[in-house]
Amino acid sequence: MSTTYDALLILSFGGPESREEVIPFLENVLRGKDVPRERMLEVAEHYYHFDGKSPINAQNRELVAALKKEFAAKGPDLPIYWGNRNWHPLLADTLRQMQKDGVRRALGFVSSAYSSYSSCRQYLDDVARAREQVGPGAPEVDKLRVFYNHPGFIEPMIENVGKALAQFSEDVRREVPIVFTAHSVPLSMAETSRYVEQLEEACGLVAAGVGRSRGTLVYQSRSGPPSQPWLEPDICDHLRQLQATGIRNVVVMPIGFVSDHMEVLYDLDTEAQDLCRELGIRMVRASAAGSHPKFVAMIRELVLERLEENRERRFLGELGLRPDVCAADCCPRPQQPGVMQPGRPATRSYMTGLTRK
Repeated sequence: MSTTYDALLILSFGGPESREEVIPFLENVLRGKDVPRERMLEVAEHYYHFDGKSPINAQNRELVAALKKEFAAKGPDLPIYWGNRNWHPLLADTLRQMQKDGVRRALGFVSSAYSSYSSCRQYLDDVARAREQVGPGAPEVDKLRVFYNHPGFIEPMIENVGKALAQFSEDVRREVPIVFTAHSVPLSMAETSRYVEQLEEACGLVAAGVGRSRGTLVYQSRSGPPSQPWLEPDICDHLRQLQATGIRNVVVMPIGFVSDHMEVLYDLDTEAQDLCRELGIRMVRASAAGSHPKFVAMIRELVLERLEENRERRFLGELGLRPDVCAADCCPRPQQPGVMQPGRPATRSYMTGLTRK
């Protein structure tokens, strides 16, 4: 086993955990962006709907605890750290603690399964900026590969979609459509990455796993001015189309997300669910991978891939493996202003209406 790496770092977005933290959090997210304060305050109300608490930090704590247990039982003997892009524990603070603990080079697990600017390249930029803040001797961080087609990501979603379908009676279950959702992004971002292609493969793998030939991929959490084209169709528009064709039952799986954070709770469990009640549709939402044991084991596998020579690298589907090290020009920053990130813990929850005109 190589001794090149001496820690694992979990990289995520972060979120407030009380009403008092909502405004400081949003100010941090929007720093440097031309967003009127009154619109930010409108969005804060979505957080107040959940008493100001995003579930993402608690979910990351749960994941870290599960990983520590997994590492203690099976190895490797590596400490596990956690740092966020936009809220405590902030990435720079985590790197300072790692430096104090003697960590020199860590592996980084990003809590997004797909390739795009926001879910890949931007995290590399975040690390570089945090290392600059820490200064000389800041730990190096090498990002683990994307895992959209890893069995440890796909199989928990197959299981969760199966549980959702099981909530319908046998006489209608086979006719219940499966709708997969992912964070919409500007077309300019989608066209410079393999985001859509990877999502489509993941959807096909999960659908096949529950005995379906297909499912439908739609998008949620769009932001930005109407003049800027984003990936479509929107989940709510698609639900209306289903109702118009006589559909009265649906399973929704947030395949673009690792855990059931604020985007899922508000955009799906609140907004889409309210629309379904209005339309007379019974919607059952399947859970994301979260801290499923197979997902936790997958993260350990990804670490071992980098620690052990000739380690088997598992994947499903036809797209194959993405390289360990991202190319210098992969997933470039979009040129258009007002871009949102896929995988954020809230978009309509804190951004819809902020940039729309």
